[in-house]
Amino acid sequence: MKINLVIPKGRMFDNVATLMDDIGISIKGTERNYRPYVTDPRFAVKLLKSQNIPVLVSLGQHDCGFAGLDWIAEQNAEVIQVLDLGFDPVEIVACIPEFESLDKLRQRPIIAVSEYRMLTTQYLDREGLEYTFLQSYGATEVFPPEDADLIVDNTATGSTIKANRLKIVGRIMSSSTQFIACPKAMDDPDRRQVIEDMALLFRSVLEGRKRVLLEMNCPDQNLQTIVNMLPAMKSPTICKLFDQDGYSVKAAVLKDTVRDLVPKLRFAGATDILETPIRKVIP
Repeated sequence: MKINLVIPKGRMFDNVATLMDDIGISIKGTERNYRPYVTDPRFAVKLLKSQNIPVLVSLGQHDCGFAGLDWIAEQNAEVIQVLDLGFDPVEIVACIPEFESLDKLRQRPIIAVSEYRMLTTQYLDREGLEYTFLQSYGATEVFPPEDADLIVDNTATGSTIKANRLKIVGRIMSSSTQFIACPKAMDDPDRRQVIEDMALLFRSVLEGRKRVLLEMNCPDQNLQTIVNMLPAMKSPTICKLFDQDGYSVKAAVLKDTVRDLVPKLRFAGATDILETPIRKVIP
């Protein structure tokens, strides 16, 4: 049995390829090789544009894959969203020139430009605008004001929008990379098991990236104070030191707390503090 897995080329590729590698499935090749070698013989991998993936997965051409939530919504693709990976987060927004207003645009027919036909027309209908829709194929932000009155585009920081003297007048949806599956594949027990196992490993890697393992020694009299300071997943692991007084304390803590936590632990009497990366956290 081969699991047909489709991976997006372009900006989403690196994050997905790294995640795959972290669960032990390496993709050998570059974005120019659309059928790369994969180290796990259970999988046949193909690279496609993110925009093409949701529909192809919904049609059963591929068992599972990765796509942005924006294109899943745009195509109304009937796929199972197995896991939100959180990669490449963007907002899908409606923008107009800085000098314009929606009230003014409602008073006349407008030209609206976007790569997202369905999301855009739904938004314009909700806003009661009379419009002609024009499909774009990238660089949507360059159309206004000469060639468009309104655009719908994705943005991560808003900097490109500001640089082109546009302003956001509507937020349509948030999007990030999703691990998706074909409903038909999920009805097959063997394929479903492989896909769910992948999701489990993806989740464990993503959780592991948030945490580090702190290990330290402490004297008897400081143990309770130090344990109270550690925001462990459940509770710290505590072991008596061999042939001497004191304890070894171990806890998986959130990475972004370490900067403040380590000096406090040291001040509270902890010694020999070690910080170790965590590859996976499996509850």
